[in-house]
Amino acid sequence: MEKVVSGLDRFFKIKERGSSISKEILGGLTIFLAMVYVLPVNADMLANTGMSFAAVFAATAIAAAVASLIMGLYANYPVGLASGMGVNAFFTYTVCDALQFPWEEALAAVLISGILFLIISITGLRRIVINAVPKDLKLAVGAGIGFFIAFIGFKNAGIIVANPAKIVELGNLAHPTVLLGIFGVLLAFSLYALNKKISRFTIIISILVTGFVGVLLGVIFPSLTASMPVIGGTNLGGIGDIGLTFGKAFGAMGSLLSNPMAYAVIFTFLFVDFFDTAGTLVAVGHDAGLLDKNGELIDGEKALLADATGTIVGAIVGTSTVTSYIESSTGIKQGARTGLASTVVGLLFIVSLLFYPLFSFVGSIQIAEGVFLSPVTSMALIFVGALMVSSLKEINWEDNISVASAFVVVIMMILSFSIAEGIAFGFIIYTLMMLVTNRRKEVSPVMYVLAALFIINFVIKYLLLF
Repeated sequence: MEKVVSGLDRFFKIKERGSSISKEILGGLTIFLAMVYVLPVNADMLANTGMSFAAVFAATAIAAAVASLIMGLYANYPVGLASGMGVNAFFTYTVCDALQFPWEEALAAVLISGILFLIISITGLRRIVINAVPKDLKLAVGAGIGFFIAFIGFKNAGIIVANPAKIVELGNLAHPTVLLGIFGVLLAFSLYALNKKISRFTIIISILVTGFVGVLLGVIFPSLTASMPVIGGTNLGGIGDIGLTFGKAFGAMGSLLSNPMAYAVIFTFLFVDFFDTAGTLVAVGHDAGLLDKNGELIDGEKALLADATGTIVGAIVGTSTVTSYIESSTGIKQGARTGLASTVVGLLFIVSLLFYPLFSFVGSIQIAEGVFLSPVTSMALIFVGALMVSSLKEINWEDNISVASAFVVVIMMILSFSIAEGIAFGFIIYTLMMLVTNRRKEVSPVMYVLAALFIINFVIKYLLLF
């Protein structure tokens, strides 16, 4: 036993980083509990594309396990990884819904973006790309995605519905399914407001409690059964359904690349994953003492490589882009400082496959012809979106160009219902304003190239079609 303890200490540099095995294990458990909500939420999100809920659930767990294990065993970072919130919404509502790409092609785009991310991580292009995009634009993209997924959450809960005359309006707040969704939202924000240890597990607690309340109501009041979640729903399939998604990305590669719009989609997947990961790693690395004197991540390339590999594996087995989770900070607050914590996270995601049937109550509920609501998982999107919006406070509000560019990014993401187009408009507007104000020398050549590519994309997408 002593040899095992000594070996773990040497491999993960546990004492060197001022931690202990017990702290690392507790930290890993804490991180897992803080982010395990991704399994049902991501599965429910991607199921809207026609993918099997069970297959995505299994694929998400496998990709999270592989990426977290690589992060722990190779990069030695206390960071958990899984399919990212926001980019999964882009996958579902922009790529598959708005642009009409089959989900197989969307997985192929994720796979290519993961390979490109891997190349960037290996070759050292990371610093060039990160430095090219202004900090305020990066912050605006994060906040914009927050507003975007929160809007989806309100829509999926039935709190906000479409109205041809007013675009959107409040839904039927008297409907039992909508009321259950509202209960989940109120519970999540109430737990978070307590600002105590329990607040770290706000999302998973809210999912479990909301689901349990819904099932209980359906049992006590038979008239509500059709409007409430159920345990043991057979419509969700089994995790053996992963065969329905495994390897489909390879077969769709040819048809994907024949579509001119595919390149903008691939770039957006890469961009969102790259900067989301970089920002998360810097924040978590700061808390864990993993930044050098220049503020750079120690062995940062290894951490990015873990993320890229997770995305590649995820696309192959059948899930959207994998990214580092800011929820990892909960484990760091428990004392985690090494990769042993993320190794524990990876192992727990493997174990979570055994508990798939327990999540059968998170499926969508049909309340009318063609109308489905997700009262149990929509709360997670709203809550995570609210947390992401906080990045706006770090924008330089004294710089008119930063403010205007950030506004365009956020508002266009919401109104166009597209993360990609929000980023595109923001980049174009930023570059244009810098040019007309004679601040062109402050702009990296990379930004000019990106803005030009976005303009070309719009020309191909709209002008050449008429």
